[in-house]
Amino acid sequence: MKLSVAYGKFTEESLNFQRKILERSGYGQRTYVATALLEKSDQSMAAAREETEAAMFGAIDDLLDKSRVEAREIGVLVVNSSTFNPTPSLSAAIVNRYKLRGNVSSFNLGGMSFDVNIMFVKQVHSHSYALIVSTENTTRNWYGGNNRSMLVTNCLFRVGASAVLLTNRPSDRRRAKYQLCHVLRTNRASDDRCYRSVFQQEDEQNIVGVSLSRDLTAVAGEVLKENITKLGPLVLPLSEKLQFLANLIARKVSAAGAKTAVKKPYVPDFKLAFEHFCIHAGGRGVLDQLEESLNLTERLMEPSRMTLYRLINTPFNTLS
Repeated sequence: MKLSVAYGKFTEESLNFQRKILERSGYGQRTYVATALLEKSDQSMAAAREETEAAMFGAIDDLLDKSRVEAREIGVLVVNSSTFNPTPSLSAAIVNRYKLRGNVSSFNLGGMSFDVNIMFVKQVHSHSYALIVSTENTTRNWYGGNNRSMLVTNCLFRVGASAVLLTNRPSDRRRAKYQLCHVLRTNRASDDRCYRSVFQQEDEQNIVGVSLSRDLTAVAGEVLKENITKLGPLVLPLSEKLQFLANLIARKVSAAGAKTAVKKPYVPDFKLAFEHFCIHAGGRGVLDQLEESLNLTERLMEPSRMTLYRLINTPFNTLS
């Protein structure tokens, strides 16, 4: 709030709106805003590069140190940044910094929000590593207008980046932290509501910002439901599959008769398939809704809630 007040371009109504969002957010006090914004409201390209490179390089340095993998062993590089895509690209900056080998397959994704596009894992070279980096930039994307749908992003996003190392080397099986078993992706860009739910544009005063529509939570829930429907048959035990099938048949029969109330859809118990849940911490309301709809315990939700409290809504706080 101090930053918003010092910026000097927000109306009192806009300041109160941002204050209410922060008070209800479930965020903690130890998150990070770009130094350039805090000290001198500098939104230059140089300041934006400094923020993004510091976040990316810090995450990669830590990852390579912990994994004891040499940069020259990396065969695939994927970088995801929605709205900050300078020239040379962020992937080129990483190749230059770590002197990656000349035949590295490098991809720089833009405009894809939290989608780190893990499909590129399939392109990992045999006996090689894939480095996936996800980040966003707050310096260039600080919104200075008074459109409420665009003001929300000032409150939700903070500085940060993540770096994940993937491999198909059999020798790394024992020291790998996780095994990737199933990859599901649902693309709803053909739906106008989904397409415009997060939209970069100018406001009434021609100030560029990212607008979050009121349909965002609804469409996110629809996509999540579709993904869970696809995931269920792959991971649930036979007992849950049978209960789901029996419920589906009963609902169709009752709907055809229309004399009795249609049975509610059966929600499978995913706790029988997973020990831990890594739910994207998009906001307290999102977590509350998922906790209720999936019948999850407070203990299972704690990692996501603490991630939201400590890291806020970032492209790297949980896998999307």
